[in-house]
Amino acid sequence: MSTKKSWRDRLASYPHLPEVKEIPPPMRKRLGEGTIATPSPREVEESMCDVPEGRLATVFGIGEDIAVRHRATIGCTVTTAIFAHMVAHAAEEAIQPENKAPYWRTLKIGGELNAKYPGGIEAQMTKLETEGHTVVQRGKRYFVEDFAKKLVRAR
Repeated sequence: MSTKKSWRDRLASYPHLPEVKEIPPPMRKRLGEGTIATPSPREVEESMCDVPEGRLATVFGIGEDIAVRHRATIGCTVTTAIFAHMVAHAAEEAIQPENKAPYWRTLKIGGELNAKYPGGIEAQMTKLETEGHTVVQRGKRYFVEDFAKKLVRAR
């Protein structure tokens, strides 16, 4: 019988990260020449924990900050988004409230709420509205109104 890994254990499963490497040839047409920084899960979690109440971050912004920190041209937003998802689930799994990263303050690109966070859109919307943010629906998607004015640089 196999035991399912905890989200915290999954976050610890990337000892080879962070890393910086050349932007792969297939991606150069879209992203250009240079280097790409792939963050460690711990870096993403620390960035998410640094967002104070009333402020917001985006996965793209965290990726940009990671690129600056590693002196890379760009940060890998795909990996950053995957790790943000894992951090959110690890936070909900945590027993101690002080061990819970305020993941709901990290939005997708454009200020969009993340349906893949624990509890989906409704849970994230409730937490954001409790902190004073206004969430608006555009079509089937949800966004924080005026999110750009509330962005904080992650680390």
